[in-house]
This record gives sequence, C-alpha cells and structure tokens, in this order.
Amino acid sequence: EVRLAMLRAATKGEPEFEVNDCELLRPPPSYTIDTVEEIRRRESDATISCLSGEDNVEQLPRWHRFSELKKMVRFVILDRSGKQPSHTYQLIHRRIDISATEIRRRVAQNESIRYLVPDSVEEIIQREKLYRE
Repeated sequence: EVRLAMLRAATKGEPEFEVNDCELLRPPPSYTIDTVEEIRRRESDATISCLSGEDNVEQLPRWHRFSELKKMVRFVILDRSGKQPSHTYQLIHRRIDISATEIRRRVAQNESIRYLVPDSVEEIIQREKLYRE
C-alpha cells in the first residue's frame, strides 16, 4: 500500500497516467500477467506496453508465464547505458541514471535521493522509514 501511495504521489497532476490498485486486491502472489489479463478484460482493444529498465531484460524470460505475456504486451525497454542492445525489444533512449535499486541503496546508506524522486515520494519514504537497513 505504501508503494501505491508513492505511485499516486509521483503521478499526481499527470493526466496521461492512471494508477490502478488491482494487484493489491488480489491474493498473493500477484504476477504481471494477472494484471495484464485484468486490464485486457476491461479494455479489450487497449495496447498494453510494459516498461522495464534495460537491467531487467535478462530476467524477463523468467517471469511467470512469460511466453503468454510477451504475446499480450509490447515490452518497451528504457536504455540507460547507450550501448548496443542485446535484445529486439523497442527501446527508449534516455540517459537517465535513476533506478529503484539505486534509490533503495541510497536511502539505506542515508544518502540523498533529492532530484531522483518527487518530493512527495521522498516524504513517504522518510515517513514510512522505507529501505532502511
């Protein structure tokens, strides 16, 4: 629920984004394909894109029911390195050195995350004492 609050805080005022809590309403475990199937039931004509950082590409084939999932969504990969990709997924080329892993590491080591997340998200992280070792 805290992650949902951070997502809502991060997208507040952004009309292009819709936050959905369907994953919290299902019993665990919750997989991406479950979410995609739910969206597909509600919006059968929607084009669903799944954005992931390039550092996750090697893990994608290990995702639950990946062979089905890759037929249902368009994977879009955020290229953080600028290097030649080793995959055929659509790329978004942005030199953005921000990752959730790095943010969690910085919080755990009491380093600043200013400019890496919106102020409203940083407030939630501090208030909830998230990612502390």
